[in-house]
Amino acid sequence: MIRRAAILLAAALILTSCGGGNNAPAPRETASRSNADIGKICRSSKIRGTKAAPIAPSLPGCGLTSGVNVYEVSGVRLSQPATMDCTTAKTLEKWVRKDLKGAVGRLGGGVSELKVAAHYSCRTRNHRPGAPISEHGKGKAIDISAIGLNDGSEISVQRDWGKGRKGRILRKSHRRACKRFGTVLGPNADRAHRDHFHFDTARHQGGSYCR
Repeated sequence: MIRRAAILLAAALILTSCGGGNNAPAPRETASRSNADIGKICRSSKIRGTKAAPIAPSLPGCGLTSGVNVYEVSGVRLSQPATMDCTTAKTLEKWVRKDLKGAVGRLGGGVSELKVAAHYSCRTRNHRPGAPISEHGKGKAIDISAIGLNDGSEISVQRDWGKGRKGRILRKSHRRACKRFGTVLGPNADRAHRDHFHFDTARHQGGSYCR
């Protein structure tokens, strides 16, 4: 019975985090921002972006009252501005600075960009009425599909996981993220995560959930 309960809990965490990969678009607010509007946020000189306008919940449990639109962390730009809370932004910055850059090293001249697959999106698990709200709907999650390098190449979760040097970099980055985030999901979690990493700052009893 204990083993069965653990398996059911693991499945619930995976489904709640990304909802099977069907991500509705996040609010459009940052695309037209000029560089002059972008500056230090979350009281960190290593995180650049703008304050996000409050997002009213379109579903109970969603919404973000004190969010930010993140453009850059630790000198690494995001492929699109990502809306989240400051706790998640700071955790992402620390992972990039202390873990990702070291894992990539000098390959391709180093890290230049995070390819953002999803960020804030108000939705339930699998979009089912009454299902738990995804961490994306709380501003606590970001999905990353690839790591851009300075020479124009990239390390793709979908193409490179488990393959050669790039695959080893992805595994190391994934493993180290488990020490930073509350939930870390990748290709070994399920088919919905075969093409991206899901990171969120949810808190779980017993520590981080890492798959």
